[in-house]
Amino acid sequence: MFRELINNNTLQDWSYALLAVIGSMLVLHTVRRLLLARLTAIAPTTDNGIDDFLVELLSVTRILLGAAIGLYVATRFLTLPEALTTVVNRLFVGLLLLQAGFWANRGFDFWLRRRFSVATPGDPGARAMTRSLLAFIGRVVLWALVLLLILDNLGLDVTALIASLGIGGIAVALAVQNILGDLFASLSIAVDQPFVIGDFIIVDDLMGTVEHVGLKTTRVRSLSGEQIIFSNNDLLKSRIRNYKRMQERRIAFQIGVTYDTPAERLEEIPGLIRAAIEAQQGKIRFDRAHFKGFGPSSLDFEAVYIVLSADFNVYMDVQQAINLQLVRAFAERDVEFAFPTQTLHVDGRLQVERGLQTAEPDAGKPEGRRLSPAPEAPQSWAKAGT
Repeated sequence: MFRELINNNTLQDWSYALLAVIGSMLVLHTVRRLLLARLTAIAPTTDNGIDDFLVELLSVTRILLGAAIGLYVATRFLTLPEALTTVVNRLFVGLLLLQAGFWANRGFDFWLRRRFSVATPGDPGARAMTRSLLAFIGRVVLWALVLLLILDNLGLDVTALIASLGIGGIAVALAVQNILGDLFASLSIAVDQPFVIGDFIIVDDLMGTVEHVGLKTTRVRSLSGEQIIFSNNDLLKSRIRNYKRMQERRIAFQIGVTYDTPAERLEEIPGLIRAAIEAQQGKIRFDRAHFKGFGPSSLDFEAVYIVLSADFNVYMDVQQAINLQLVRAFAERDVEFAFPTQTLHVDGRLQVERGLQTAEPDAGKPEGRRLSPAPEAPQSWAKAGT
């Protein structure tokens, strides 16, 4: 075939073919540079995305395109055997498909960047997470399609290949079902978005801020600084509490006073609690305050209020201010806070001495004495909280 190629073409034909290859590549490279420089200068001054899109496409235009065009043009000056013509045509189409893959990949990435840009509404963490997952899936599908088209262009039976891959894919899927479970779990996280990057979540007894959501794992930075890695599949099976999406925080707290507090003071305490809560204007909303019940060592009061912010520091500042105001108010009214105590009440006379208590004479032995214990004093025990 090569001998026939050489014999059927003259030196002039080969010269024209070589000039066609070099000329095509030089022309394409020059036009690409000029257009890219011009569009790069114009793009920042316009609001439409067409020039930006063209800049992206020109930036990924490879030498493959020039080689494919040059090869095709060169064959017009040569007389090729039929088998070699088929090979050249398939090589030309394959290079074009490969270049089209680069264009499609950059165009898809350009669309994702504009679709999930900073200017669009929504959470930045959600945009970043969704974009990364969609980019990966899109690239896998795109290059799989390009590969199948190239193989079909080379003359392979793609239908049989897809069928064989389907049968083998079932076996592979059974072997890597855990990995596939995590993969589909990552897609579920991207679509449903139970949490996004930057959210503070609690999973069972573990908590932290979401740093990264990958195809298999999600990484969370804990409060103590270490990184916690969850499997996506296991994570979705757990109960997740997302504190980033909290709008209000409901707080219920209890205080206890001593049992010797007069009834008149007990009636005042709910009002004192309400006044302390409502003093934090603009930060919280009062709900209720009641004398809840009788505890083991205290008379218990319960109060509920709503913090109008999800910030934990705001809640702590408010609770601290309420506590301090209640301490001052109770001190002015001689109301004592209760603490766990037990009081022991003893009734009757308790005689306790070392050893035996009394001695009586022994009737059989005048010189001896029979000892008998003292009668046991009655006792009663009662415990009461004060």
